[in-house]
Amino acid sequence: QVQLEESGGGLVQAGGSLRLSCVASGRTFSRYVMGWFRQAPGKEREFVAAISWSGGQYYADSVKGRFTISRDNAKNTVYLQMNSLKPEDTAVYYCASKPSIVSLTTKSAYDYWGQGTQVTVSS
Repeated sequence: QVQLEESGGGLVQAGGSLRLSCVASGRTFSRYVMGWFRQAPGKEREFVAAISWSGGQYYADSVKGRFTISRDNAKNTVYLQMNSLKPEDTAVYYCASKPSIVSLTTKSAYDYWGQGTQVTVSS
């Protein structure tokens, strides 16, 4: 069994920053791809960013240049640094893990998910 626990969400003004964290337990963290997804009210859950076991980073076009994903394998933790936040970034943010590098942007390819953390950006 794998557990993923997100933290770091909150309320921030447009233009501000937040850093999300996701701590993993129950599997060899360093061998898995970690991803961040988000879901706004009434919308589908969408890909935000992913990082491979070797540190390769992948981003949705909507967050490229503003968000940075990173991981600390010693701490079993993946981070999402979010800068220049916009009201349209408001959503519940989820971290997820998957064993392979393929289909990084496909939510059904991820096998474990956290409970999510709310990010609200006010205008």
